[in-house]
Amino acid sequence: MNIFISNLSYAVNDADLRELFEEYGEVSSAKVIMDRVTNRSRGFGFVEMEDANGQKAIDELDKAEYDGKVINVSVARPRENKPRFEGKRSFNRSRD
Repeated sequence: MNIFISNLSYAVNDADLRELFEEYGEVSSAKVIMDRVTNRSRGFGFVEMEDANGQKAIDELDKAEYDGKVINVSVARPRENKPRFEGKRSFNRSRD
């Protein structure tokens, strides 16, 4: 199960997230998403773990306080593939 966690403190790192969720079972991965430019946390992350343990973690951690903030925990939705812009932009500049 892929779990989405939002409203994380900017001080939380991958190891912190893993430790929080390991209380509910084996965590296969834990990742805080970082901004590419500033290399600072974007305030959300993902954890992957077994479905039964994942659901228990969601039920118990959603709206819980962690590192001074109330976190939101839910099942991650599949990522939408948005088309990337390629080429020049064309503007219609007709003058009547």
